[in-house]
Formats: sequence, C-alpha cells, structure tokens
Amino acid sequence: MSNELIISNAQDGCRIALLRDKTLVEFHQEQEGSKFTVGDIYLGTVKKVVQGLNAAFIDVGYDKDAFLHYLDLGPQFSSLQKFTKLVRAKKIFGKLEKFTLEPDIDKHGKIGQQLVKGQLIPVQIVKEPISTKGPRLSCELSLAGRYLVLVPFSKTVNVSKKITSSEERRRLLRLIQSIKPENFGVIVRTVAEGAEVAELDRDLRNLVKTWEDGITRMPEAQPNDKIIGELNKTSSLLRDLLNESFDNIHVDDKKIYEEAKVYIRSFSPEQEKIVKFYNGRAKIFEHYGIEKQIKSAFGQTVSLRGGGYLIIEHTEALHVIDVNSGNKSNREENQETTAISVNIEAAKEIARQLRLRDMGGIIVVDFIDMKNPDNRKTIYKVMKDEMASDKAKSTVLPLSKFGLMQITRERVRPQVNIATLEACPACNGTGKITASILVSDQVEKTLEHLLVKQNERNLVLALHPYLHAYFTKGIFSQRVKWFFKYKRWVNVEADTSMGLTEFRFVNKEGEEIQLNA
Repeated sequence: MSNELIISNAQDGCRIALLRDKTLVEFHQEQEGSKFTVGDIYLGTVKKVVQGLNAAFIDVGYDKDAFLHYLDLGPQFSSLQKFTKLVRAKKIFGKLEKFTLEPDIDKHGKIGQQLVKGQLIPVQIVKEPISTKGPRLSCELSLAGRYLVLVPFSKTVNVSKKITSSEERRRLLRLIQSIKPENFGVIVRTVAEGAEVAELDRDLRNLVKTWEDGITRMPEAQPNDKIIGELNKTSSLLRDLLNESFDNIHVDDKKIYEEAKVYIRSFSPEQEKIVKFYNGRAKIFEHYGIEKQIKSAFGQTVSLRGGGYLIIEHTEALHVIDVNSGNKSNREENQETTAISVNIEAAKEIARQLRLRDMGGIIVVDFIDMKNPDNRKTIYKVMKDEMASDKAKSTVLPLSKFGLMQITRERVRPQVNIATLEACPACNGTGKITASILVSDQVEKTLEHLLVKQNERNLVLALHPYLHAYFTKGIFSQRVKWFFKYKRWVNVEADTSMGLTEFRFVNKEGEEIQLNA
C-alpha cells in the first residue's frame, strides 16, 4: 500500500491531499489568514459567566465569544490561575520546576466559583468556529509533538491504548518518567512505539522549549493575543501522519518544500529524501489526478464502482446518507445478495467520505434493507474496521430494525465543502450562451494575435479536455496546422478545472497572459 502527500500552494491558501494507492482519502484546505486553529493557546478574557449552563463565554478575538464549560477547566485549573498571576506579575518566568501545584478543583463545582467577568486566563482552541458558533475552549493545556504530548501542571504519564505490548508500554513508562521535567505530565503517542530514548528526549525538549518561549510572551501579552501557536497545516499533518509507509511527498512551492524538509529532518532524517519538489507545467493536482477525484467525491451524489450510489445531505443537526442500489439490482440473483453487496461497498465509501470531508457530529446512514441478521452484523463489522484507521474519535452503533446506522464522529473544525456544481462560464447561470463552437475561433484569433502581433514564443494553451481533444487529435490536427502556419509549436494541455468555453495562454516564464489586457 503506497501513501503519498501532495501539497499545492496558491494565493488563497494551501491545499493538501493524502493519496492511498492513488486514491484520495484525505483533503485539507488551509486558508490564507485563517486565525483560529485547533491547538492554539490564547490569553482570553471572561465576558460572561452563565450559571445555568455551568459555563462561561470567553473573548479570544473572534466575532462570536468562545465557549468554555466547567468540565473543560481541567482538574489543575487552580494551578493554571496561580501560575498566570505570577507570570503576569513577572515573579516567575515559564519554568515549572520550583512551582508548587495547587489541589485539584472539585469536578462537581460551579463555574462561578472559578471565573469572574473580566478575568484573564490562558485557553486552548479544541474546536474551530463552526457555522454560527464560536470556538470551543479548554483550560487543560497540552502541546502535541511527534511522539509525545506535553501536559503542564500534571505529573502523570499515560501511554496510548493502541500500543498493546505490555513490555513496550512498561519500557516507554520507565523512559518518560526518567526524563520528564517536574510538574509536567506526558501522553505517549502511538507512533512512539519502538522509538529510541534519544528521539523521545529530543521531542520532549522541543515541547518544553515551545512552552517556555510562549510563557515569556505572557507578561506583555494583551487580551486576545496568541501565546502559543500550533504548527501550520502542512507540518501538523506531517507530524501526525508520517510513517515508514509514506513513499513520496510532492510539493509545488519552494518555501513549503524547504519547510517540509527541515521539519522531517528534525525527527526522521532518513525520510528527508521522500520530499520532492514538483515543477511540471501542469498543475500538481491535475498531474496526479486529484482535481478530478475532488470533483467526483464532494458532490451530493457519490457513485460506487459496483453500480450503486450514495446521496449525502447536510443539516445543522446531523448528516444523512442514503444508500441506493442503482443499476446493481440488475446484476444479482436476488434482493438480499444485491443488498449485502451494495451495502459492503457503501460502508467502505462512507468511511472514506467521512474522513475526506471531515464530517463530524451525528451521521445517520440508511442502508438497503437486509433480512438476514448475519448480513446486518457483517455491515456493522465492515464499518467498524474501516473507521479504525480514522484518527478522529468515532462511535459506530449496530443497524437498527429500520436498517439505520448511527455514527458519531469527533468534530473539531468545519467540514470540507467543495462546490461541485459549476456556473456556466459563458452564461454565468442565465441558461443562454453564445454558440459554444465559436470558442475555437476565439482561440485561433487570440493565438494569432500572440504569435504575430506580440511575437510570443514557447506558448502553452490550457483548456477543457474536450477542446484539448479537438485541437490535438489526428495526424493533421489543428495544432499541427498552427505549426505549419506560424512556424512555432504550441503546447496544449488539458485542465479539468476549466469550463468548456474557458481557455488561457501561459508564456515561457510560466506566467498567465492576460487576454483582456
């Protein structure tokens, strides 16, 4: 099984695709200037304490106040409060070795006992703003590294449950307890299994330094200032996903390419060589077939290879997925065989869709009815197995007697939503266009102007695959006729992201020529 990460940079942000055996399984968009990221730590201001909700609303600089529940204060909230006051008063500077921890707060207490309006407290983003809601916050601060998660004001060491070897668990516990600083807790991540003490120690030292650097900014920090920032999307994905199974990381931006190499070199120098710079003429997502997969995967209707299809609807409260047999029903010998065949394929695709779109909250799936109880158990097992590789926490319930499956999946950021319905570029949605055949004449006229009047050389023409075929197919294609007419060869490239009547010319420097200039 091959794993590849494709990273494309554009003016409005960064797009990241994870391919497994050339199939798109994760897609992330990092918008330029997006402020709130899961893991960021801010100096928030208490705006309102709501006793009825046992929660408070905190101002962290977002349009809507962020939400902080009493249970998200964490047992060590008294220690955090005390530490914040000492740091703001410049009586202590980041280190926790000589800091005396306070007793844990009452887990059944009231929010009014801990917070008052106008109070400044460090808070961490645990859910990005979603829909009309502001960010969700926690005061249980933690810093995630490659192998470890550092938890200030704690003394416990926990090992990921996914590390099942009791001998390895004991080894990791002994190692971390021997190297961790005082008044810091540590959570050992799954990827730490088999890691050497030098790698763990380096990761721990980096996390402690990140904490201390952030705390040095706190005395002068203003309300709503970011104290500690999470890694950018690219680096955080490399931190969380990268393992020995990755074959290649392709990047089309020189700066991100260098950043990725430096980051990987810091914890896995032997894998630095898999980072490769892409400088082909075609767009990187076009070259690896990702653009087409995105268009086909993010629509309301998703086709299954066996002939069935899914209908995916989104509401404010939940997501609903309907499984349909389509033309598959004509191929099987009976209804039950059709149902189990389509449902198994649908379960695998649904697990992929949840991860791909980053859908969270409540998901209800209406599978095709099956009478055999063993078949219903099979679908439940397939869905559980497919969801096991998803790093987001999820719960899957067996099918109900109505054939419905209920799934809950952790939602920490808005779901990825790609517009797959395109407005006609010629009519802008009015329903009327000039004769589409005239686009070939427009291309011819523009080409003649660029080659004859502007004396351009090494031109590249990008257009819809249909037009690409029109201009390039055949021995005496239009492109060959251009060569005999203008004595210059024009490279023609297909671009599935363009509309049927769209086209663009690129010069030898790789810059798009503004045709309406």
